Amino acid sequence: MTSTDQQPFLSVKDLKVHFSTEDGTVKAVDGLSFDVAKGKTLGIVGESGSGKSVTNLTILGLHDPAHTTIEGEILLDGENLLTSSPRELERLRGNKMSMIFQDALASLSPYHTVGRQIGETYRKHTGASKKESRDRAIEMLRRVGIPQPDMRVDDYPHQFSGGMRQRAMIAMALVCDPELLIADEPTTALDVTVQAQIMDLLKDLQQEFGTAIIFITHDLGVIADIADDVLVMYGGRCVERGTKREVLRSPQHPYTLGLLSSMPSLEGPVDVPLSPIPGSPPSLLNPPSGCRFHPRCAFADKVSGGLCSTAQPALDVVDGRGSACHLTLDQRDEFFADFAVSRHN
Repeated sequence: MTSTDQQPFLSVKDLKVHFSTEDGTVKAVDGLSFDVAKGKTLGIVGESGSGKSVTNLTILGLHDPAHTTIEGEILLDGENLLTSSPRELERLRGNKMSMIFQDALASLSPYHTVGRQIGETYRKHTGASKKESRDRAIEMLRRVGIPQPDMRVDDYPHQFSGGMRQRAMIAMALVCDPELLIADEPTTALDVTVQAQIMDLLKDLQQEFGTAIIFITHDLGVIADIADDVLVMYGGRCVERGTKREVLRSPQHPYTLGLLSSMPSLEGPVDVPLSPIPGSPPSLLNPPSGCRFHPRCAFADKVSGGLCSTAQPALDVVDGRGSACHLTLDQRDEFFADFAVSRHN
């Protein structure tokens, strides 16, 4: 999924990622497709366990092949990553594609300085000397807004604040100027002021380098700030996709409607009550039949013949816009009308 006429730099086609466990097969991702163009940001949103992080770890080739079955295609600049050798994936990781992990403190080694960890990535992929790698680390720390980078380069992760550690992670991810950047909930543990700074930083760096970004989050407020396109995941599948404006202002799937209705709006009346989604996300060991959202859906009884519990709805996509729901468009317009009135009037 991309905006307008740009060609995708990353194209994921019918991706399936299943894990073998003692209890059975976990269908973590079950038929997912999307595109991302250079200079664009795709926001992937959904509850914990929906398959967001698994999808992006698969793009990077970070799953144990002994316990993982992967099908489909992942094309990075025309190259299928699922048929690439481990050596080739290692060459691409940190160089052409890179990732900002969710927990910077857990992702950074406590035994090495921040500068050494940033410089090591640069040295591995470029063959630079130790001095050149250190200079590059200082340059990147300066670029991400770390004060006195020539001094802080020799500090350890525990000597950085949470926001500074996250900036250091971004510096490490961007040190080789990757063309694809995956950000896995990089602002989850940060206060709102630091979150805003990180968002601004990513947008500035994207504008400078034309990077394609996948931004994983459960926070629709963050999606509204940074994304161009949005993909909503539930139970390992895409249930809705479209531009940011389309998805956030005119949701076409009951799950997306539920996510939006459970968060406050800055546009509508202040007295509109929040409506949390009842129930819990499905087990991916034994997912529900039919639409995986139907046990929690307030509109399942509106579809005749019990179709929601017996048949998986197709994701019909036209011009990048689509949703996987058995409700007709007329039914959605009728049932979702109150949301549009309460949120935007």
